[in-house]
Amino acid sequence: MTEPPAQALTDHLPRLRRPDGTPVRALVVDDEPRLTELVSLGLRLAGWEVATAGDGAAAVQRAREFHPDVLVLDIMMPLLDGVEVLARIRSFAPNVPALFLTAKDAVSDRIAGLTAGADDYVTKPFSLEEVLLRLHRLVQRSGAAADSSVLVVGDLVLNLDTHEASRGGEQIQVTATQFELLRFLMENPRRVLSKAQILDRVWAYDFGGQSNIVELYISYLRKKIDAGREPMIHTVRGAGYILKPAEPA
Repeated sequence: MTEPPAQALTDHLPRLRRPDGTPVRALVVDDEPRLTELVSLGLRLAGWEVATAGDGAAAVQRAREFHPDVLVLDIMMPLLDGVEVLARIRSFAPNVPALFLTAKDAVSDRIAGLTAGADDYVTKPFSLEEVLLRLHRLVQRSGAAADSSVLVVGDLVLNLDTHEASRGGEQIQVTATQFELLRFLMENPRRVLSKAQILDRVWAYDFGGQSNIVELYISYLRKKIDAGREPMIHTVRGAGYILKPAEPA
């Protein structure tokens, strides 16, 4: 059976984010580049950040640098197999969940993986849709991420379903346009967004010489979000605006 387009496979999945609003991180490890690319593509389309490795030794080093929220590990790999890789990664990241990819009908592989502490497994050849769904469930159960219907950056919270905003537990009233601007900023924490990007996303068309409308609405948000508090919205001269958690007092 032909695999549906990867984008269609992610449409029904919840949009997960880490507590700080950044994308979920997955480390995909397999010595078959085609499989690595397939899984990585699906996860990136779901909004995740993905790192890859082609052997066990590289996977352990990559995990130290990348700090993944979930692992996808092939069991049979050169240098170190998946069981040993999981053991080494768990020595410095004991709570990271792991899904093993196993050879078809290799019962011994599945038993070895589960005994080693794997949280789930999928046999090859596999359905990409099944792998994506299982990984979403693993990350949700681990508490590493939540449905992105609620965006959180520092002590700033935005509920996309109810359009409610709060900072430090204090409710903030925002208009429809202010909500869209705040949403765009919170979906891209610690990232500089230009006036052109903001105009395109929030107002959906080019205002031409009227880019000062962005400055106006940024000032509205600052009065509501930053007034009397450590600032979260910052101007990067000549580049745009950035939202990030407030620095500790």
